[in-house]
This record gives sequence, structure tokens and C-alpha cells, in this order.
Amino acid sequence: MEGEAPVRVAQLMREIEEDARRDRRKQLLAHGGPHEYEDPEVYAIVDGILRRAVEALDRPASLFPEVLEDENQWRLELPLRYSSHRPVVGPVLLFIKRRMLLPMFRWLYEYSLENFRRQQYVNRLLFACVEELAIENARLRKMMARPASQGAAPASGQPAPRP
Repeated sequence: MEGEAPVRVAQLMREIEEDARRDRRKQLLAHGGPHEYEDPEVYAIVDGILRRAVEALDRPASLFPEVLEDENQWRLELPLRYSSHRPVVGPVLLFIKRRMLLPMFRWLYEYSLENFRRQQYVNRLLFACVEELAIENARLRKMMARPASQGAAPASGQPAPRP
């Protein structure tokens, strides 16, 4: 392989990612996406924020559970529990529910459970997106509040990289 120039993998990957981003942006615009995406720089910033949010799904800690006081109000849980407050008729009703009704409606429960798992994933993703946007907003507010003598926002209009 004499005379061949070495392949720069990082540069090649960057070019492939830029091509893919440009194609996605054009597709979104062609299908009625926000007109703000006509600006490639705006699209790249939004793409970066959303990608960081998706990566944040695996983050062990988030501020949302602290802000949303009662976890039971926003976390989806579907335990299938039968109980009765009736002391005499209760055991008979529970037997009927467990042995007759549950088998009849098991398919509905399992179908719903899978949809609720998907919804839980979407909720976590949206929480991560909102948190990432809040972080971005806080960073921009901090940069704008900084006196001009200490340095202004980067000329590109993009926020400073995360530490």
C-alpha cells in the first residue's frame, strides 16, 4: 500500500455525521418540520441538545424526582393486585377474580403493560430533554449575566462546552 495517504478516521466520521445530519434536516423540512431548521447551525444545536438528553437517560441521578414531589404521581406502575375489604364475601370475590377474570383478561393486561413501558420510556426521555434544556438555559443566563470584561459568549452563538 505504498503511496496511499493515511485515512483520518476522526475526520471521515465527522464528515459522515455531517452528511447524515444534513440529510435528516432536509427530510424534516420536506415533511413540514420547523422552519427554524433551515438554518443548519440551529439544527446542529438542537440535534446536540437532544442527543445529550438521550445519553442522559442512563444517568443515575436527575433533578426531576426532587422537583416533582410525589414520585407516585408521575411514575407508571402496574402491579396487578386484588384485594377486598369485605370479610365474609371477600375471599369468594378474590377467588373469582383470580381464577376466572384474570385469565380472561390477561391478554389485555399484557398488551397494556407493554404500552405503559413504552410510555415510561418516552416520559424519561422527555424529562431528560427538559432537564438538558434547563441546564442549557441556565448556562446561557449565566453567560449573559457575566460582565463583558470577563468574557462574552462565544462568537459562534453556541454555548460554551460543558465542563
